[in-house]
Amino acid sequence: MNIRYKFLSLICLLTWGYGAYAQTGTLEEKADSNGYIVFDGDKAPDFVATLTDGQQVRLSDLRGKLVMIQFTASWCGVCRKEMPFIESDIWQKHKDDPNFVLIGIDRDEPIDKVKAFAQKTGITYPLALDPGADIYAKYALRQSGITRNILIDRNGKIIKRTRLFNQEEFQSLVNTIDKYLSK
Repeated sequence: MNIRYKFLSLICLLTWGYGAYAQTGTLEEKADSNGYIVFDGDKAPDFVATLTDGQQVRLSDLRGKLVMIQFTASWCGVCRKEMPFIESDIWQKHKDDPNFVLIGIDRDEPIDKVKAFAQKTGITYPLALDPGADIYAKYALRQSGITRNILIDRNGKIIKRTRLFNQEEFQSLVNTIDKYLSK
């Protein structure tokens, strides 16, 4: 019985170990060509972020609303190009809609730099801090680049993802938001 117990224990450990490896060891294999590790239809990974005004926001507390997350950073030239369009074509159009939330999540920069970045780019939508890019790593490979946007429906499911700033893709994002909020 003792040998049988040891054998079964060994099988369980090996199975558990392989399962743990398979879940963590294949992150790069799971990623798409843009570095995303989440996909349309997936439940958006929950997070808590601190906005530049000190307020904390938990994604799961925003259920019932359409949520747009923009991952950004001051050193990202493409972000600086895209942000004025997010400001004018999305934020200014929908900021007063109680069913819409937009949060820019600044990747691994201190609060003073994030506030200066917002002022320099002229954006007024909320920015949150992401020390260590830990929120970012729930959505994309840590080493993959930004800018990227994720649109999350009222049930917490991802409905659209964009990468870099492509005018056609951005317009598709704007159209999706407009259509969703007009329902």
